[in-house]
Amino acid sequence: MGASASVPERSVHQFTVKDSSGKDVNLSIYQGKVLLFVNVASRCGFTESNYTHLTELYRKYKDQGQHGFICFEILAFPCNQFLYQEPGTSQEAHEFACTRYKAEYPVFQKVRVNGQNAAPLYKFLKASKPTFLGSRVKWNFTKFLVGKDGLVIDRYGPMVTLSMEKDIKKALEEA
Repeated sequence: MGASASVPERSVHQFTVKDSSGKDVNLSIYQGKVLLFVNVASRCGFTESNYTHLTELYRKYKDQGQHGFICFEILAFPCNQFLYQEPGTSQEAHEFACTRYKAEYPVFQKVRVNGQNAAPLYKFLKASKPTFLGSRVKWNFTKFLVGKDGLVIDRYGPMVTLSMEKDIKKALEEA
């Protein structure tokens, strides 16, 4: 299923986002890599389990590519839309993830994932993989797995799932 008419981009590689310090990052730099997009929060009941699992996933799969190149990236986007559970600045969210959970993956600028002012990237992700309940992101730590081609493979809720890890392995094995 493709993105909606209001989102002209056809892959995540066509988006530019801001890093935690406000610098533009063109997502085309991730072409050829399997990506896991996740909206994160530092004060959520799912924070401990999700950040711990994200760090483990990254360490386990980042070097699964050819010739030791990083082929798996987690792209974390702080979001304060769910009970204000990410109240600080983007830089504070980055520092929190890197200091407390030893995150080696990028943490970007805070975004809105729902509503009229949702980040264009999240509009694309949601339109590419709606759930049976609609396209809205329901809570913190919703994840979107994206293949090397920049297309959404699947979407996962905040609870850590074995199916997500199986899908990551499969996506990394594909040519």
